[in-house]
Amino acid sequence: MILRTKAVVAAAGMALSLGLSSGIASAQPDVSAVVNTTCNYDQVIAALNDHSPGSAAEFTGNPVAVGWLHQFLGAPADQRQQMLQQVQSIPAAAPYTGLVLQVAGSCNNY
Repeated sequence: MILRTKAVVAAAGMALSLGLSSGIASAQPDVSAVVNTTCNYDQVIAALNDHSPGSAAEFTGNPVAVGWLHQFLGAPADQRQQMLQQVQSIPAAAPYTGLVLQVAGSCNNY
């Protein structure tokens, strides 16, 4: 139970810092670029800094979110999908969906 709680807290931290959620109502963005990214941590942070320096500062200042991202990037696609499903259940993260998709779509350029 403690491990599950930590996983949910980590997912919440990531969602609130970087902000990935399902969006409004039934609109489900295509998260395949996020799930299948080949970017490493440095590339993701560089892209995030480019797209939104303020969000990047918030994210890198949150050790839970940083740890979650490292775990996410090291996980296979099926586990990434499960991790995203946890994050998508956090409504407060919905406004950041576009930013996450931009980062996933451009991080290979860094």
